[in-house]
Amino acid sequence: MAQQAVTPQSVDFSKWYNEIVYKADLCDLSPVRGCLIIKPYGYELWEAVKNGLDRRFKATGHQNAYFPLFIPESFLKREAQHVEGFSPELAVVTIAGGKELEEPLVVRPTSETIIMDSFKNWIQSYRDLPLLINQWANVVRWELRTRPFLRTTEFLWQEGHTAHATTEEAEAETMQMLEIYADFAINDAAIPVIKGRKTEREKFAGAVHTYTIEAMMKDTKALQSGTSHNLGQNFSKAFEITFLDQNNETQNPWTTSWGLSTRMVGAIVMTHGDDKGLRLPPKVAPIQVVVVPIFKNDDEKATVMSAVTQLSKELLEANIRIHVDKREGMSPGFKYNDWEMRGVPLRMEVGPKDVQNGTVALARRDIPGKEGKQFLPQAGIAKTVQDLLNTIQSNMLQQATEFRDANIFDVSNYDELKGLMDKGGWARVWWAGSSEDEARIKEETGATVRCIPFEQPGGNDKCFFTGKPADTIALFAKAY
Repeated sequence: MAQQAVTPQSVDFSKWYNEIVYKADLCDLSPVRGCLIIKPYGYELWEAVKNGLDRRFKATGHQNAYFPLFIPESFLKREAQHVEGFSPELAVVTIAGGKELEEPLVVRPTSETIIMDSFKNWIQSYRDLPLLINQWANVVRWELRTRPFLRTTEFLWQEGHTAHATTEEAEAETMQMLEIYADFAINDAAIPVIKGRKTEREKFAGAVHTYTIEAMMKDTKALQSGTSHNLGQNFSKAFEITFLDQNNETQNPWTTSWGLSTRMVGAIVMTHGDDKGLRLPPKVAPIQVVVVPIFKNDDEKATVMSAVTQLSKELLEANIRIHVDKREGMSPGFKYNDWEMRGVPLRMEVGPKDVQNGTVALARRDIPGKEGKQFLPQAGIAKTVQDLLNTIQSNMLQQATEFRDANIFDVSNYDELKGLMDKGGWARVWWAGSSEDEARIKEETGATVRCIPFEQPGGNDKCFFTGKPADTIALFAKAY
């Protein structure tokens, strides 16, 4: 059973990605154009994302609910910017049960409108605030060009929707949720994201402010990995949501929304993967340790499997996610390559000599070849493995951070930006341009303002594009 090599990242990164997600068993092709079948291994990776976020949401007082997939078309029209922003992507149901519907139904592209309609009934007084709701769901946006996990017609996500008594509370909520996304990305997914604000041109349709976490992929393109929106009173006024404040005066609440999707699975693949396949950070890996027993005959098998059973028991008791590869008729080398393709952080090899010496061979996925392999005692194996997994987690974040920082360049004029976009990398620039300037730069170079980073150096200089005085640094890059 020969294994197929993948196209190297250096030859064609896009082709590498498309091959990897299928060969690593994350997904399968769907008979519906633009949709994706997420296979168990890919879904477990999404569940690790989901569980890591859900735990953080609940710790900050948010509750999960579920709202309908179908939204009356009139709801979207009530917030003008919102419907304008989404109209090209909408899937609309006009016939159901063999009859034409009186009012068309939109298949959920996002749920601000239908949730605001419920909030209108749930909010009467300041005592009902803040209202903190999250939904785990699927959404549909009719995409022309699709790519597995990154841009599909249907995708999975969470969308948070909250209402507050003051503008300050809404802004604090928006920032808090962005911090949660960044905390998950950095500490669980080992992706060193940059937090910042979107420009007016790039913000969410209907928002006052949009904040983002931006990640650099291995081809140096940017991936918007999670967004948090301060919606002000735009939606509460459109949906006539009011409450009596502490002075017994009628107010419209200030609302927020925030979302992170299965795009994060693509981010993990493209931030860490190499030419051998996936490399998964231990905190999100469906399997943290794969155990490969090695034997030539039944006598060796009995001895080796006895040791494997005991080692597995110790690892499972320490809540380490393991899998014992008992497949027959495959060489150890084939299995090693197979699990490297799937990105398992740590491989444990157990053969007759290991049993005799009371050792195991441990091979790290984050360090290739002999450098990443060591022979360690079986005694205290759970602590040894846990310490190694923690080291791998830290090392993967460090590797990704060093790569990102080496590919962000200070750019002082437009020609430099053009040259950089041809070569690859992110441009850090002084910026005082308009939405029209952004549109021109995008048209001519393919680059967009990824964000205005929260971390600003202070001081001022002249805008790289307009030459006007600028006191703001922005990041430009090509993006997915």
